[in-house]
Amino acid sequence: MSEPPSTTPTPSSAGVPVSDSSDHTSPAANPKSSRFPFFGSIQTIATYAFLLATLFTLFTPDNLFSDQMLKRVFQAWQANPTEIAQMNPASSNGTQALPIGIVSGHWKNDSGSVCSDGITEEQVNLTIATLVQQGLAAQGYQVDLLSEFDSRLSQYKGLVLLSIHNDSCDYINDAATGYKVAAAVHSAYPEKANRLTACLIDRYAKRTGLSFHAGSITNDMTYYHAFDEIDSGTTAAIIETGFLNLDKQVLTQHPDIIAQGIIDGLVCYIRNENISATATPAP
Repeated sequence: MSEPPSTTPTPSSAGVPVSDSSDHTSPAANPKSSRFPFFGSIQTIATYAFLLATLFTLFTPDNLFSDQMLKRVFQAWQANPTEIAQMNPASSNGTQALPIGIVSGHWKNDSGSVCSDGITEEQVNLTIATLVQQGLAAQGYQVDLLSEFDSRLSQYKGLVLLSIHNDSCDYINDAATGYKVAAAVHSAYPEKANRLTACLIDRYAKRTGLSFHAGSITNDMTYYHAFDEIDSGTTAAIIETGFLNLDKQVLTQHPDIIAQGIIDGLVCYIRNENISATATPAP
């Protein structure tokens, strides 16, 4: 209940007269203005209720865990695993994201092929492998540069492992040019191994212009020692980037091109990029 209006003048503030509040109707006393906030609140609540109901309809257990939903999640991971690795470089228990393993053939073990001018396969392999490591690291990947019989190869877990080698310095014939790629004969996941080799074959040829020399793939490649040492879940392959005779110029003078071809192939596999049908290796 309000008191009657006072006849005493209202005090002024800083010399400015203050109006008597009795001359104006209080907003709370205006029934029309008080109704709008009430109905606005009802409308807001109804809107949120509708949105929540829609979300629950979309994400029922059957829908959330359906094959289609899981397939989309898997495809999203394949499309851009780089971002996922960067978003989670270390889990709460300190486990690092899976790295890429690059084996520099013969490094710290022996010279490999030795050319008449003193250039060794070990040197050429290490130059290329180092450039591959640097190139992948620049794209945000964690990369391990490994020697031929590196102790870290034992049960090595990685996104992928690739061993880099080169073929003989000796002249064999005019057809002894080009590169070779092979995976383990007995791979735990042959479909992944086939895709890795297909990506390397396709991207390496496009980048370097060298041809695939399938006819000279040996048991030393398909039964490469590291394949039996690493974790069975790590997809692995070996590449002979060229012959140190007819391909010597590009291998020694343009190792950046050779390395980029390898990088392209590895990224193709990791990101599940499209490849040419002709690049798929024969079973």
